[in-house]
Amino acid sequence: MFFKGFLVVQTLIILFYKIHPTTATPPILRAQAQLSNLPADDWQKYVRAPASTMISPVRIVSSYTTGDVKNPEGFLAGKGTTLIRRQAAAGNTTAAGKPILDIQPQIVVDFGQNTAGFLSIKFGGSSSFNSTPGLPGLRLAFSETLQYLTNVSDFSRSNNGDSITPGSDQVRDIAVKPEPYTWTDDHGCEYDQKKVCVDGLHGFRYMKIYMDALSVDAPYTTPYGSVTFNSISLNYSGYHGTPDTFSGWIQTSDDNLNQWWFDAVYTNDMCTDIFRINDTEPRGAASPTLLGKVVLHDGAKRDRDPYVGDVAVAGKTSYLSHNIPLAARNVLADLADHQRADGWIPPASILDYTLHLMDYPLWWVVCSYNHYMYTGDIGYMQQYYSNMVKVLDTYYTSITNPNTNLIQKGLGSSGGYGDYAFLDRTGSVTYYNALYVLALQHAASIAQSLGNHVSDATRWTDRANLVSQAIRDRLFDNSVGAFFDGTCGFEPCPVHAQDGNSISILSGVANSTQAQAALDYMSRVMARPYGNAFYDNDGVGQGLSQRVYAFISYFEIQSRFQVGSPASALEEIRRLYGWMATHDPQVTAWEGIGVNGSLYQGPYSSQAHGWATGIVPLLSNNVLGVTPTGPGFSTWSIKPIPGDVKWAKGVVPGPNGSIKVSWNRDADQGLFWLSVSAPQGSSGIISVPVESSTKQVYLNSQLVSDGHMTKSDASDSEGYMTLSVGGGDNTVTVGYSI
Repeated sequence: MFFKGFLVVQTLIILFYKIHPTTATPPILRAQAQLSNLPADDWQKYVRAPASTMISPVRIVSSYTTGDVKNPEGFLAGKGTTLIRRQAAAGNTTAAGKPILDIQPQIVVDFGQNTAGFLSIKFGGSSSFNSTPGLPGLRLAFSETLQYLTNVSDFSRSNNGDSITPGSDQVRDIAVKPEPYTWTDDHGCEYDQKKVCVDGLHGFRYMKIYMDALSVDAPYTTPYGSVTFNSISLNYSGYHGTPDTFSGWIQTSDDNLNQWWFDAVYTNDMCTDIFRINDTEPRGAASPTLLGKVVLHDGAKRDRDPYVGDVAVAGKTSYLSHNIPLAARNVLADLADHQRADGWIPPASILDYTLHLMDYPLWWVVCSYNHYMYTGDIGYMQQYYSNMVKVLDTYYTSITNPNTNLIQKGLGSSGGYGDYAFLDRTGSVTYYNALYVLALQHAASIAQSLGNHVSDATRWTDRANLVSQAIRDRLFDNSVGAFFDGTCGFEPCPVHAQDGNSISILSGVANSTQAQAALDYMSRVMARPYGNAFYDNDGVGQGLSQRVYAFISYFEIQSRFQVGSPASALEEIRRLYGWMATHDPQVTAWEGIGVNGSLYQGPYSSQAHGWATGIVPLLSNNVLGVTPTGPGFSTWSIKPIPGDVKWAKGVVPGPNGSIKVSWNRDADQGLFWLSVSAPQGSSGIISVPVESSTKQVYLNSQLVSDGHMTKSDASDSEGYMTLSVGGGDNTVTVGYSI
């Protein structure tokens, strides 16, 4: 329990009243005693990280076992050895005289949840049959789902240009040696730089092992023989997020929300890794300036490259769970170091930093702001401030239409540029412009914080207001109550997108009437059993009205919390994360969801993507209620937005110490209790829900409002009482009077 000192004092006061029966226990103390009695901290049970970085399979998928296999359970730790054999069927040959083989032996192992790393097999030895040249060959195929588990991996580096394998790994070291030895899947080829090759690191849940030999690997391998296995294990590669590594956590009355929060952290941990050439996206992404550095890759199996847009969500997940801000900083700094002369910042190292995306320089500004606010890294902000100026004042002004004051796709260098979903949008796109406003606002806040860039702050604020007005005037569709996606020629396209509408709300572009109308429209038209689609129709591309991105859904759900609609926010969270948690591979958060809840890009889809982990900031910032308002939580806001959640507690880490929060409520009686411990020297505001104007609010047992009069350091608005406080311990209670 937090705040033991406060609770001891509180208990002593209550005991005083019990010892003096002539004096009744004050109602405020009864309320505090009742509501502060939360369950014990046991959040560790939700953590998904394996106990050790050496992981063994947890089961054999028996329906996939075929051929001559002895003791397939031997692949599980402590279950003995496994033997597989294959030989020519007696007396049977093809017309060409080649022997016909027995049924191919194969086994599928399940590691229990998605994981990523380097496979290791301890062999007991092998032998060949019929004096054939070569030794028994094995092939390995990896998949995140059983649906796409075939004889080739659901994704291989060969899909993106690394040609050493045809989609499956071949066991190296002269196929399987006759004597006992340990094999590891280090990237490369054993012979002639092109024979008996393996991909190296894989992200997967299921692995198929089968006896076979590629013709291109002759004469080193043969499809005949017998192989003995002593054990199989995986050396986990990502951040090993065991309970002792968590600097932040949350626990609520809703067990599913708790589990999904920790599942998302595990997803992000899988993507937090050292940048290495041979397990990173192979399309020209092997940047020497990133080698050996910890980064946030976009996905565990692909692309495995740091993309700045993904960091907009994955970075927050990292800041809120583990004390590894360097993973995000390394990505942001490296991309800024590769800024073009015209101010454009590349989205990733892919294609030698030349992948043309239109929105990602704006995400770099947003992510830099997030990094500054969550970590207080003033050195980073001072070093790369000039890069931010060039992004906003050189690049985006060059693609702004002076007649409309809107960014226009097609102006300057932007004609062939894509975005996070590689969409063929045209004209004045609401999403690009609303994101521009958000970036300008964040940049102005940074400029004000640094203290010597007042003119920049004024210029960017004025421009944000100008663009906001243009969006409202030109891009809002009154006929449906939502912003258009873009323009087709001189007219708006009859299409409405989740991204533009959501970020218009978050940035304040949408007025309160437009915000509520847009949220109602998305609930009415774009809701699917597996989340909210990011388009209302297929005008931009086939199937887009059925596609869900957890990445962009984060911003919609955040906008629902922001306008005070926690019921719809939590309902969407439960549809989206509930779907991913109950469909193969379960646990990890998906890159995207397609028609009927499918994997939207088939086997190519990533089922462990950091950009899909928005439930972490959604719950920590809104349900627990903690958000930085000054760099490094020098100032902060604590405003729980409960919805149907009954209680919550947790920790939000900061560079100068953690903010610890517990709250509980009795909805029937309109009671609310919140206890906060924040670092000394910081300050902030605490906002607590007050359901009735007659309710009384106490700060540290002192009355601040009785429903009729409010002290000067408190204010009442939108169903909340807001109190200004300093660091240290503070407790707010709503409901009873003394």
